[in-house]
Amino acid sequence: MQTTDPTGIFNRNKLSEEFSNVLPDEARLKLDAILLEIQTDFPEICYSLEYLNTKFRSFLTPQSTCGQKLESLFQAAAELTTAEAPKWEFIAARLLYFQFSFHLKQEETRRELSDFYKKLVYLTRQNLYGSYILEHYSREELLLAETYLKAERNNLFTFSGLDLLLKRYVIRTHDHIPLESPQEMFLGIALHLAMNEKNDRMLWVKKFYDMLSRLEVTMATPTLSNARKPYHQLSSCFIDTVPDSLEGIYRSIDNFAQVSKFGGGMGMYFGKVRASGSNIRGFEGAAGGVIRWIRLVNDTAVAVYLDVWHRDLPEFLQLRTNNGDDRMKAHDVFPAVCYPDLFWKMAKEDMDQNWYLMCPHEIFQAKGYHLEDYFGEEWERRYLDCVQDARISKRTVTLKDIIRLVLRSAAETGTPFTFNRDTVNRMNPNGHAGMIYCSNLCTEIAQNMQAIEEVSKEVQTTDGDTVVVTVTRPGEFVVCNLASLSLGHLPVTDTSYMEEIVSTAVRALDNVIDLNFYPTPYAKLTNQKYRSIGLGVSGYHHMLAKHGIIWESEEHLKFADTVFETINYAAILASTNLAEEKESYSLFNGSDWQSGAYFEKRDYHSEKWLALQKKVATQGMRNAYLLAVAPTSSTSIISGTTAGLDPILKRYFLEEKKGSMLPRVAPELSPATYWYYKNAHLIDQTYSIRACGVRQRHIDQAQSMNIYITNDFTMRQIFNLYLKAWEEGVKTIYYVRSKSLEVEECESCSS
Repeated sequence: MQTTDPTGIFNRNKLSEEFSNVLPDEARLKLDAILLEIQTDFPEICYSLEYLNTKFRSFLTPQSTCGQKLESLFQAAAELTTAEAPKWEFIAARLLYFQFSFHLKQEETRRELSDFYKKLVYLTRQNLYGSYILEHYSREELLLAETYLKAERNNLFTFSGLDLLLKRYVIRTHDHIPLESPQEMFLGIALHLAMNEKNDRMLWVKKFYDMLSRLEVTMATPTLSNARKPYHQLSSCFIDTVPDSLEGIYRSIDNFAQVSKFGGGMGMYFGKVRASGSNIRGFEGAAGGVIRWIRLVNDTAVAVYLDVWHRDLPEFLQLRTNNGDDRMKAHDVFPAVCYPDLFWKMAKEDMDQNWYLMCPHEIFQAKGYHLEDYFGEEWERRYLDCVQDARISKRTVTLKDIIRLVLRSAAETGTPFTFNRDTVNRMNPNGHAGMIYCSNLCTEIAQNMQAIEEVSKEVQTTDGDTVVVTVTRPGEFVVCNLASLSLGHLPVTDTSYMEEIVSTAVRALDNVIDLNFYPTPYAKLTNQKYRSIGLGVSGYHHMLAKHGIIWESEEHLKFADTVFETINYAAILASTNLAEEKESYSLFNGSDWQSGAYFEKRDYHSEKWLALQKKVATQGMRNAYLLAVAPTSSTSIISGTTAGLDPILKRYFLEEKKGSMLPRVAPELSPATYWYYKNAHLIDQTYSIRACGVRQRHIDQAQSMNIYITNDFTMRQIFNLYLKAWEEGVKTIYYVRSKSLEVEECESCSS
């Protein structure tokens, strides 16, 4: 049985004495106060300062400096973290923050930064802070904002979360000296996001700060990193439709380069590009196919999508595998395949059936339409018509051969990602305005897309200079504006609280659209046209464990259904209220939102939902798309919760980073939650897929959902999981994660 620590005062004094000659009196008293606070907040014997004292002294040498001693203190606490004593990670975080704040105070004193306003003036002059903050807020407003800061919320951080935040997110000088505390970071982001508010602006600053500092909502990595800074690219991912022309392909690559420059990830749809061996200007066999072009974007984080009926598919499916011609490889891209319903229906019936691969350019030449521009029954009718047309050359393969290539690549590389295009487009609330061809790098975005078209090149004379002006039709260049609700930190069964926090998050994301720095004008035009946002979640497994819900249970499915219906209702309500306050997005008329088809397709027939449907039809919607669940990685570490929708990989493990060991513990691990944290690879994946299908009803875009396999899985078992996902209405599948496979996370989409 755990008891209080009887030797606490003695060990606290011993630790304080170690710093008596190296720390100023004020700092040493602060350290003593923190140690006393630790004793009070963590009274169990397993968190005794005796353990800390002993571990700490094992790190010391006669030559240890003050900085080394401080580092040894928090590192000792970190290494005491175990599955049996998980709260040491919170103790380690408090000691790490003491070290950080000690050095921060020294730097502030040296620069005479006595208040928040003076600090912002200094950072702005150093070009570390965007000048727009001082331009929009008065000195009095910024001093008022300073009163919102809650230092005690630093105690919410785990050691690994605080360590990551301090190393990567707080503002540092050009010589890497931090000049911003975590709470000042949250406040700076809040000031940026509320900057253009017309009414009660300081109230919104406080609300945004509170949701972020309580770790209830996390903004995506680009927003956390870049908000308040001079180059404020706040969006995570971008999606482009690559046209079938030399100019168009290189324009897409140029746009991609601009996006990458400012930290965004990219999804690129190559389904319109003609296949290898197709004709160019009537010369047969001249086209190099999609693989040659994909190799040009190999060195940066990009997902490349191709239809399962495209003639270059077999080579595409071997882009990352280790066998074959290396000249046809692109090991650093992330391939993804777009599947129509027909493919899965035929595969379910008989995998020995023939499947026909064709060139989209040849189809257009012969039939006068682009096959990829259709979906559902209409696509199926046209596909079968093309199969019968002798003018179109075909590459005949069995479904079994295609599936074998897909599964082999998935088991070896984790990719290709899966995009069920008919499911996506059937549920598209803006199908009246366009088509969705693919998703983004993390497979959670599903928005209308259209290729950029060159209209003309004209030679003009301007102020005596001869210039060449290229005129383009902007198409639809998709932008992802992401944030995540930390479900493990939220009272998900409290409807009124959830509506309030969702409303605040939706407003913050809507503001991102107008405040963003866009790397390319095409992104700005599309973002302002649709005003799309992607509110997602993290801490899903954390939430289930807190509520005593087993992953592999019907209770899980019912609970998820209720929680995500609550989130969706709150998000739609927030968006329609914003539309009443500001105005609807420009394409609202004719959408499923306006017609009520959105609600019909999801069987929302209760009195509450019917009232909301009527309200939406009258008031409009501020945002064309609302919900998208990104994978989250770094931001879930910061908020001390589980990543995205994923189950945990382990309850406890040590992660080595730059020579030090960082403890990673399942959130709120205790005897009460221990058995609800089942490892991802041991979970029956059909429950994960069924849960994804249940949630998908309430999510207008998609979800980053992973499938976890072991070496014991047969190819047939993996295929059955893909088939099950399609049957359950799952729109996309992210990675297939085997125990032996290390996959790369997208930092841009971490929200």
